[in-house]
Parts: sequence; C-alpha cells; structure tokens
Amino acid sequence: MKATVYKSTGSWYTVKDESGKWHNARMKGVFKIDDITSTNPLAVGDFVDIEVENELENSATITVIHERGNYINRQSPRFKHQHHIVASNLSQSMLVATLREPRTSQGFIDRFLVASEMYHVPAVIVFNKSDLFREKEEESYGHFKTMYEAAGYQVFRTSTVENSGIGELSAAMKDKTTLISGHSGVGKSTLLNHILPGLKQKTRDVSGWSGKGQHTTTFAEMFDLPGGGRLIDTPGMREFGLVEVSKQELSHYFPEMRARLNDCQFNNCQHINEPGCAIKEAVRNGEIDEDRYVSYYNILESLGEKSY
Repeated sequence: MKATVYKSTGSWYTVKDESGKWHNARMKGVFKIDDITSTNPLAVGDFVDIEVENELENSATITVIHERGNYINRQSPRFKHQHHIVASNLSQSMLVATLREPRTSQGFIDRFLVASEMYHVPAVIVFNKSDLFREKEEESYGHFKTMYEAAGYQVFRTSTVENSGIGELSAAMKDKTTLISGHSGVGKSTLLNHILPGLKQKTRDVSGWSGKGQHTTTFAEMFDLPGGGRLIDTPGMREFGLVEVSKQELSHYFPEMRARLNDCQFNNCQHINEPGCAIKEAVRNGEIDEDRYVSYYNILESLGEKSY
C-alpha cells in the first residue's frame, strides 16, 4: 500500500495512504537511500510502501522508500559532518524573511537560495511583517525585490497584521508541495495560520534579550491545503549550513552568474582575481548586483580549502 510521510518524530512517522487514511508507522530494518548518509533516512514528503500491522491502532510498517524526485539537504544542527534531509519531493521552497524584529541577513537568504538551486527546487522569498517597515526597510525591500527578481526569483511582501499579500501567497502555493522555512521569530507560524485556518500553530514573541526568535516548531510536518497542494513547515533555523558544495561549483548556484560562466576566460574561474572574468565584468557594468557578488564571495570563503 502506497503512502506519503507527513510527519517525523524520530523513530515513528505519521503517514497517509492513498485512500486518505492515517497510520503511525515505523521503518522495517535499515534503509540505504540514494547513497546519502544522513541523520534521518526518512524525510517528510517521502513516498513509501507500508504494511498495516494493526487496523485498530492504525499502526503500520514502512517496507519500501521510493526514489526521491528531489530533496533539500542541510548540515546537521548537531553533527557538523553529517547531513539532515529537510524534506523531499518538493515543487518549491519558500523562505520567510523579515527586515525588522528580527532582521534576516542577506547571507542567510542567499545560502537558502544556493541550497534550493543545488537540489533543483525553485525558490520563493517572502518578506513578512511589512507593517513594521519604515523608510529604511522600504528602501531595503525595494533593493532586495529588484535584485532577486533580476536573478529569477519570485518575491512576495506580506503582513498578517494588515492581512496583505496573503491571497497572492496562497495562490502561489496552490496545487504545489511547498517547503516553508525561515529564522525563528519571522512570523512564519502566524503566516501559516492565515494561509491554513485551523492549523493553530504555536506562536511566540521574539525573545527580547537576543533579538532572535524562539523555536516553536520541533519537527518538520506537512499539511494539506484546502484549495489543493501541501505545505511543509520546518523548525526555525538559526543558520543554514551548506553541504556537498565545492568552491568550483558555487557560482553555478547563482542564476545570474550561471548564465555568464561560459564567457569567462578560464573554465575553472572562481571570479576573484582571474583575468578575463565575465562575472566581475557584469558586476562592474551593473548587470549583476554587487551585494549578490559580495554574498557569493563570503560563502566561497566560508567553504574553506576542502572540496565541500
């Protein structure tokens, strides 16, 4: 019997079969998937086969994990050299960011976009809490919108206080499986409560002493959208650790750079000091935003000397 994983709480998984029935399931034996060594062999969004153990208790055993169409991987929060699969079989990823209370750094946004590009998941950026925008934030938002749209990303502006932008966001999620992520405190849970009434996700105020939000979601979980489609809510992230990306590959995950790589004089150009670099030329000409180039450079430096 085929089913989809909606929630993972460690060794037990909540799955829904093709008839719409829910089961509490656990894995049978040890699975090795796609030669990925991760802290979680099974992720929310995975398609599986199950065998029902007990009809009364709705318990089942997962016997087969089907090949993933795609997935998003991040550095394990606990084990630096291990991976953690955030979710799989995604139509798109959606990053909720804020420009105030707390401010999401461009570095975090760009790392999320790189991860999405690496795993072939189209990314969307949502700037939430727009009711808090003042002149400075309006300028920042205008700059980010222009910069990211030029790179090919959809950008949304939302406020749950003013109930603005929610309809457009819901329309963009219709009939798609959307991974939603972001720092704790960006208002993600409140936003999801507006998109999916009845969800009643826990919300907490941003912790005042640090300016960083408190974690409200412990495990990734998928929900069905009333108009069609599904959303996957993920725990609030303090940082987004990239895995399996080499210095040589990084520019391939910046769409505005990828389009110009063949114009560089050298095939192995890292776009720093090399002559005949089409990327640096595009930055000088204003064709590539300087802030995106600086972000690329910072990520490149953070990768160290290792291949990934």
